[in-house]
This record gives sequence, structure tokens and C-alpha cells, in this order.
Amino acid sequence: MRWLCPVLVALGCACATAAQDLTVRIGVLGMFHPRFLRIANGKDRDLVVFFENRRLFVRPRSSCSIVELRAAGDQLLLHCGEVQIRAAELRAAGRNQESTEFVMGIPGQFDRRYDGVLRVKAKGGEIIPVVEMDLETAVASIVRAESMPDTGLEALKAQAVVSRSYLVAGRGRHANFDFCDLTHCQLLREPPAAQSLSAQAAEATRGLVLAYNDGPIVAMFTRSCAGVTRVPTENDSPSTAYPFYAVRCEICLKDPIRWTRTLSKEDAAMLASQGETGRIAIGRKLGWDAVPSYTFTTRAQGEHVVLKGVGQGHGIGLCQRGARGMSELGSDFRTILTHYFPNTTLRLLSPKR
Repeated sequence: MRWLCPVLVALGCACATAAQDLTVRIGVLGMFHPRFLRIANGKDRDLVVFFENRRLFVRPRSSCSIVELRAAGDQLLLHCGEVQIRAAELRAAGRNQESTEFVMGIPGQFDRRYDGVLRVKAKGGEIIPVVEMDLETAVASIVRAESMPDTGLEALKAQAVVSRSYLVAGRGRHANFDFCDLTHCQLLREPPAAQSLSAQAAEATRGLVLAYNDGPIVAMFTRSCAGVTRVPTENDSPSTAYPFYAVRCEICLKDPIRWTRTLSKEDAAMLASQGETGRIAIGRKLGWDAVPSYTFTTRAQGEHVVLKGVGQGHGIGLCQRGARGMSELGSDFRTILTHYFPNTTLRLLSPKR
């Protein structure tokens, strides 16, 4: 009785999907290529480091209150108080190996708070930390990191559903974990406070994902479109079974974000031949604002090429600026999602037993 799903969604309910793993593995701090890390408790919770059938308790106000890690080839060197250990990998969690809050950072630079189970190994002198966290914790953290501060609650709810859909349907983006904490996947920082709008948006939409042909979709979003969202090409990533229709966005159409940039002929040629992949490569080379979107015109100017464009980001899927505007005009998150993702339904995740 598939015809019931759209009716139930309209009434505020949703049909269930097939059973899903409601945890997600996210590689963190990779952009820093860390050789040293520091790990400590969060909020006086128990933090236990497990390695080679042994346990090390990390407690505030004890001789072992901060774990210092260093990579030595493919080995980890751990130092905590008087304890010094060499191990191939380790895991940090609560007393019963459950998720717990902890603080991890690069000495002398910054610390960042996480909630989950930490797994760490080293490869080629670089530490690879992976946080296995509850799906909803990841969603709230991403909504906070990816949204503008003035975004309304209904637009944040739409963002939460989009981000959750991506996490559920897009696993396996990296070899050692499902996703990274960068815009290559989705930006992730510290979990928001429970009373924040980001946390409220995740909780209000808990378990809801966008589905197409009865399966969750790898939903995508962009900062602002050019007035009409883009349909993915062969050069776009990730590939997806959902067609991502070209959708008219009145907010960006009436008041587009315009930009002008200048590139070398070589970079402009790469952009022309590789599309969105080329834009990302140029971003890595020159900075992420080098080519703000993939909607532009070009003209030669001596040894350079001048780009005049509109929008921010790849232009596919949810337009965050448009969603924010629709929310301010009174649209709820279901209306926003229906607009930017035609022919989809909302489904409720079923956890694996």
C-alpha cells in the first residue's frame, strides 16, 4: 500500500524504511594531518582507553588526566601520567565501551568536544582519529556547523532531514570511515547545546529521511543557487539515483548573489573540462572562494580568464538561502523539502535489531 506514504506525510507521519544502522563513523581533524593529539574527559564522565586487552582510566585530578598521543610510523605512542604505551590502535569510550563525551585537540592549537566512541590508529606518521557517534548527534552537529546563525527553525529542520538523509544513504565515502568532517562530506564541529535551534531541529525531525523509489537518497545542499538549482552531471559527486530536478528558487532569482573572479588560462581550462570536480580542485589549490559556484560566464583578458557568476556552492539540491527565505515567509520544513526535492517522500528510519 505505497499510496499511503504521501498521505501519512501530509498528516505529519511517515512510513518506515528498511532497518538502518543508527550510528555513523566520521573521520575528524584530517585536514590538519595530526602527528600529535591530546585527549581528555568531558564533563567528568568516565573515559577509558582500551588497547590490547588492557584498560587505562583517564580521570580529572588524577595522575592520568590527559592522554597524549604521538604517531611513530604506523604505531601510536601513548603517554598519560606515568603510563607509556606503544600500540597499533586504541579505542576510547565509557566504562562499558559506550559513547561518552570527550575533548580532543592538537596541542598548542585547539581542543574540540565530541560525543561518541573514539577509535585511533596511525599510518605513515599521521594519526587517524575516527569518532563513531549516534546518528542524531551527528545531524545536530552538522546542522549547527553548516547553517547561518540567522536561519529560522523550519529551515533548520529541512537541513536536518537533508543531512540525515546524506548520512544514511551515502556511507563509505572514505576508506577508513564513512565520512570526513569537511565540506567534502558535511562540515561537522562540536555538538550544539540542547536548547539551541540546531538541536531542536534535529530532535523535531528525529529519524526522518528523504526517500525516492522507496529508498533514502544522498540528499545534497548548496549555500545559494543561481535562481534555478542544478541537475548533476557526470563530473558531479557523489553519484545518486535521485535525479535532482532543476527547481526554480524565487529567493535567489529575485536577489542573486553575484561574484567576479580571475583565473589563469590553465585553471580555467581545467574548470571547463572537469566541471564541479575541477571547481573543487581549484578550491584546494587557490582557496575555497576562488570559484564560488559553477554558474558563470567567461571572457578572456590577456593571459587570464575573467569569470562572472551567481550563487555559492555546487547549486544542487536544497538551496540554504532559499530555504531560509521560505521559512521567513511562513513555509514549514515539509513545504521546503517538497519544493527542492520533487517526487520524494519522508520516511522514518527503523533501527537494526
